[in-house]
Amino acid sequence: MKEISASLLSFYGKSNNINKDIDLLNKSDVDYIHLDVMDGKFVDNKFLSKTELVNVMSKITKKIDIHFMVKDPISYIEKISLFDISNITVHHSIKNLDEVINYIKSLGFKVGVAISPDEDIEVIYPYLDKINLVLVMSVIPGKAGQVFIEGSEEKITKLKEEIKRRGLSTIISVDGGVCEEVFEKVKDADRVVLGTFLIDRLNDINSIKEELV
Repeated sequence: MKEISASLLSFYGKSNNINKDIDLLNKSDVDYIHLDVMDGKFVDNKFLSKTELVNVMSKITKKIDIHFMVKDPISYIEKISLFDISNITVHHSIKNLDEVINYIKSLGFKVGVAISPDEDIEVIYPYLDKINLVLVMSVIPGKAGQVFIEGSEEKITKLKEEIKRRGLSTIISVDGGVCEEVFEKVKDADRVVLGTFLIDRLNDINSIKEELV
């Protein structure tokens, strides 16, 4: 079965009650709670300031999967360095990527790097033996409710082949527009970030995992 990471952004967008959403996800059978952090600069939207991020994380009992869509991830990571975080993902296109990767690793956290739809998958190859996770974005980063971008599955398959060829343990996560219609297309991913699709299906996590195999 694949791991499921539930996007808090999508749930909050529907209810506008973040504490209620966190409680709902904490009680569910999802493997991770996925936190999208946006600064309004790297992407247009904003979600979870540094103070809000600390507050939200203090209420989560599930494993935490963080995706930073910000220009300066280190300033955020400094604030949450004492939390138990499963992985911290930053974007390949940030200016100081190597510095950020090394900083995250120095804190003992697993590192992920996200690839946007307009980036070739090969740009991540030099980092595969330095990181723990690649997040393949199958929508434009920055907002919930988008449709899966066709061709994203080819990136996932190609990346999987490269990881296998090199004998690495790097996992692949996919984020954006994943629903029943595209389950087959993301079969090579190890983890799937679900948002809008999951909102009314939290009681069916195990059956969803079986469909994702």
